[in-house]
Amino acid sequence: QVQLVESGGGLVQAGGSLRLSCAASVASALTFSSYAMAWFRQAPGKEREFAGAINRSGDNTYYGDSVKGRFTISRDNAKNTVYLQMNSLKPEDTAVYYCAADYRPKGVSVMGYEYDFWGQGTQVTVSS
Repeated sequence: QVQLVESGGGLVQAGGSLRLSCAASVASALTFSSYAMAWFRQAPGKEREFAGAINRSGDNTYYGDSVKGRFTISRDNAKNTVYLQMNSLKPEDTAVYYCAADYRPKGVSVMGYEYDFWGQGTQVTVSS
């Protein structure tokens, strides 16, 4: 079992930045570094959207087209935490942001259904 708790959301003006954090508690023989991690987001009335993912060791990342070049995903396995640095925010980035964990030997997935554990989400609102 993995428990994920997101933080760092809030209200920011367009063009601003936010850094989201997701702290993981792993209650099994596995460790945080056994899991690929990802951020997804969901805006009201819209489907869940992939934002970014990072592999177990942190040396492979992948981004959705809408955030590429503006968002950066990273992880600190010693702190059991994954981050999403969001720069040049736009009103269309407004959504609830969720982190997710996927037990995966290598690589990452952009498909939400492949992720086993999810956090409760943190709201990000970008004003124009």
